[in-house]
Amino acid sequence: QVQLVESGGGLVQAGGSLRLSCAASGLTFSSYAMAWFRQAPGKEREFVARITRSDGIPYYPDSVKGRFTISRDNAKNTVYLQMNSLKPEDTAVYYCAADRGIIDTTTALRYDYWGQGTQVTVSS
Repeated sequence: QVQLVESGGGLVQAGGSLRLSCAASGLTFSSYAMAWFRQAPGKEREFVARITRSDGIPYYPDSVKGRFTISRDNAKNTVYLQMNSLKPEDTAVYYCAADRGIIDTTTALRYDYWGQGTQVTVSS
């Protein structure tokens, strides 16, 4: 049974930082690309960051580039999202996701497994 469990969310002031973690179990972690998405109330799920399987190459959309950093530790079956210079518009539920496909994708529907999400709230 595959499980992705996020942690590290919370309330932070604008300009602050948070580090999210996602612990994976029940899958061969190093065989999956990993990603973070977020969803704010009334909005569609939005791609935030992705990291490749073994060489750990990251990819970000312009909205978070330079502020967020995704990383992974294959020995710990964990993916991280370091978020700096947070803005109120970063407020959302953050989800990690696993993709076993061979084509890099930022499309949520292409991901195979999802965590339950962790709330991030940035106050102004």
